[in-house]
Amino acid sequence: MNIYINQMGYLPNSNKTAILALPQEAGTEPSLSPIRVRICNVDGCCIMEKDAVFFGPDEASGDFVWQLDFSELTAPGTYVIRSGDTVSYPFPIGSNLYGSLNILLSKMLYYQRCGTELTEAHAGKFARKACHTAPSVLWTEYERFLAGELSEADMQTFDIRGGWHDAGDYGRYTTAAACALGHILYAYRFFPDAFTKNLDIPESGNGIPDILNECRYELDWMLQLQAEDGSVYHKHTTQNHSAFVMPHEDTNRMLLLPPSSMAVADFVATMALASRIYRPFDAAFAECALTAAEKSYVWLEQHPEFLFEHVRECRTGGYGDRSDTDERMWAAMELYRTTGNVRYLNEAKRLFDQHPNPVQYGWADISGFAGWALLEDELMTTAAEKEHTSRTSAEAEFRDTYKALLIKEADHLLNIISSCGYGVALETNEYCWGSNLTVLNRGMLFGTVYRLTPKSEYHTALVRQMDYLLGVNATGYSYVTGVGAHAFCNPHNRITEADGIDDTIPGYVSGGANGTKWVDPLAKGLLPEGTPPMKCYVDRWECYSLNEITIYWNSPAIFCAAFLDSVK
Repeated sequence: MNIYINQMGYLPNSNKTAILALPQEAGTEPSLSPIRVRICNVDGCCIMEKDAVFFGPDEASGDFVWQLDFSELTAPGTYVIRSGDTVSYPFPIGSNLYGSLNILLSKMLYYQRCGTELTEAHAGKFARKACHTAPSVLWTEYERFLAGELSEADMQTFDIRGGWHDAGDYGRYTTAAACALGHILYAYRFFPDAFTKNLDIPESGNGIPDILNECRYELDWMLQLQAEDGSVYHKHTTQNHSAFVMPHEDTNRMLLLPPSSMAVADFVATMALASRIYRPFDAAFAECALTAAEKSYVWLEQHPEFLFEHVRECRTGGYGDRSDTDERMWAAMELYRTTGNVRYLNEAKRLFDQHPNPVQYGWADISGFAGWALLEDELMTTAAEKEHTSRTSAEAEFRDTYKALLIKEADHLLNIISSCGYGVALETNEYCWGSNLTVLNRGMLFGTVYRLTPKSEYHTALVRQMDYLLGVNATGYSYVTGVGAHAFCNPHNRITEADGIDDTIPGYVSGGANGTKWVDPLAKGLLPEGTPPMKCYVDRWECYSLNEITIYWNSPAIFCAAFLDSVK
């Protein structure tokens, strides 16, 4: 018998679920009876006895599952759950748990900074030297240099620095950056009270919320990627991933890969959004961001076709796509929300009508961000507290249509949760590379719909997705470094592997279980044939298909943590 709990802990007045599980053995059937458990404090005193109710066999985990709802326990303290000789990891009940988690998740972005020294004053023992400060060159010219057609002196150079390392590698990618910034900036927009705490970064104390200070570091890098004609370079990387060395030891040449229409549209959207959010703090920057957005939108209008060039010789993250409809829709909607120009709304609606289900929040399909822009004021407060007056009748109709789609998708996901013993909104075939991104993106959807129609089922569903991330899953791991008694600690991340420090930087989110064919060779050798998809996970840094980290896996966790810190 295993007992799985949220190792970070539970809020006093929130839903509290734990799972008791037995692996399914061939030819065996467990008793269908409830299992009596005791919830005890750290002194061993029994606080509550409760029945865990038999759910049945769970396909994704290969377990027989019993669900324990102990939501009535609200007293702050530290507890364990006991069933016979089995004892859970200890867990707290307390009021500021998600606020503390959000600090760790957000500070991770500081540890991912490129192009600057991380000093001991702010990074402690994880301090390191500045990296990737040499000039960059265009890939197209670098190709000619390699072919002997262009000399070193004839290549144009660009002094581009900053931004966040995207993932376990040292590349920086426009579409990935826009996705992470969208999650975080909207989290601040909707839940500003969750971002009042100091992150202990160099900019702390300058009168601007630290989460916006951190995002500004990425935004300033993005602005450097805009070319004179308004196009935006797709990525800023070396030709190949570096060895597992510290970032300042990676001296390979930095390259600017050709623009793509997705990168340009994501740039437009991100800058238009940033213009609204930063205006109260820095009007000059807000104006700069809007000017940049409008300039790149002109390029988009002049290039209505889908543009992406996959450069096979550059073997860092491709971040390719098959369509830019979702990115263009987001760009148009953000410009409408920022400027009020109805032509942008009309374009967003035209693109919306071409998208089969525009409610996604990942870098490959970013369509749901357009919904955040469209419904922004309603999401900043509950619909019951504030009545919105649309600028146009077309906007009012568009809003109603989008809300109905979001609610329909959330209700569909509730059905998936009800069929999973662990309460996670994943189908059995969805445990893929970065499955935790899907879990967290669906958590954000539940939070979004809860703000539009505050039914407790949506709030509870978001809680259950965070429970899964933090230990209520069939691996028993908390998928956030430094959070919980059994947190993963070996991320596929060059910095944490090369720094020579035994402790792992806290606050990284793991990609999670991956039961698909896209599994790295080591993981294939370590996972027995037939392992259920939820259990396809190994805490080894070499297992990049299971254990990599990235900014846009942390960013939806920041959104969900901010929601739970604000919406009790």
